[in-house]
Amino acid sequence: MKPSENSRLEPSLPREAYWDQAFYARECESVFWDQWFYVGRAEQLQALGSYRVLDVAGESVILIRAADGLRAHLNFCRHRGSRLLCGQGTVRGTIRCPYHSWAYALDGRLIASPFVAPEAVPPDARRLHHVAVDEWNGFVFVRCSPGAIGDGAATLATQLGAIPQRLARYPLGELKVVRTLRYEVVANWKVMLENYNECYHCAGVHPELCRVVPAFKRRGGAELDWERGIPHRAGAWTFTANGTADRAPFAGLSDDERVRHKGELVYPNFMLSLAAEHVAAFSLWPAGPAATTIVCDFLFHADEIAKPGFDPSDVIEFWNLVNRQDWSICESVQAGMSSRAFRHGYYAPMEDASLDIRRYLESRGLVSGDTTLP
Repeated sequence: MKPSENSRLEPSLPREAYWDQAFYARECESVFWDQWFYVGRAEQLQALGSYRVLDVAGESVILIRAADGLRAHLNFCRHRGSRLLCGQGTVRGTIRCPYHSWAYALDGRLIASPFVAPEAVPPDARRLHHVAVDEWNGFVFVRCSPGAIGDGAATLATQLGAIPQRLARYPLGELKVVRTLRYEVVANWKVMLENYNECYHCAGVHPELCRVVPAFKRRGGAELDWERGIPHRAGAWTFTANGTADRAPFAGLSDDERVRHKGELVYPNFMLSLAAEHVAAFSLWPAGPAATTIVCDFLFHADEIAKPGFDPSDVIEFWNLVNRQDWSICESVQAGMSSRAFRHGYYAPMEDASLDIRRYLESRGLVSGDTTLP
């Protein structure tokens, strides 16, 4: 059904959902640690023992390449709680605690406790705390909750829903990251997701983008068919300043996908934008009610990367412009919601997809349908 300009405005989330520290703490428990959280590409950890330490909404997680694939562990020693690793790098053979030299295999098993007999260590302390890891086409997700993941409700496939089917023709597993941009945004993570889910703002915030994709500004961005994809202007087919590129489109795309732009949002922290010859993958890393790090990876096909003269700067410069416009207006929204007079905002009819954030938090038991706190 097409949205009507006379449709009743729906209330947005309450002020507390964007500013309250206690509300954010509940989000950490029921969203960031209990859902599959997107952390990056598997290709970035190829060598045995290569690792990254992740900050998943305040929980430190080691993501490491073991002999049987990627593993993840909470980042503290079972002996006295010392941090084990920091940053990123490669461990040789074992994860060794810097405090008393307890050592763990890459899969988390305790294999050395100097001057302490192995049988003296309680059985449930003989391995690092496990964090679940799963992949979809090279995109890696972790789940910090210790709960069982065997039931369908907790699997990554359930969380992804119909997205893999909608993107089946894109060769996502064959793509490689060629450049990463990192942004520190003074705004709540939900503000960025709400912004991603609507184009009501596009005409005023993104004039350069709307010259390439005029549909984004027609009727306030209403009636956009994201499942089919959004058409570019005549003669344009990708996200660059002029809408074209000298790179070949991905093989196997449909006729629509060769000339239209697609976007997907995987709650809670993964935004995926797809053009015919590149993909922009955004991960959001909440750091509090009003602080979010956004990491944007640009992915291209390995065959294009291998060609002499490969230069992705046209894509990266255009996206960086659009990104900064988005993050700036999101910071303005966050600042405005700090007013003591702000109770909640409203979703216009063309912002129905943004209303999904309210429905999502309702499903996690964080708000009720009338936007009041539980």
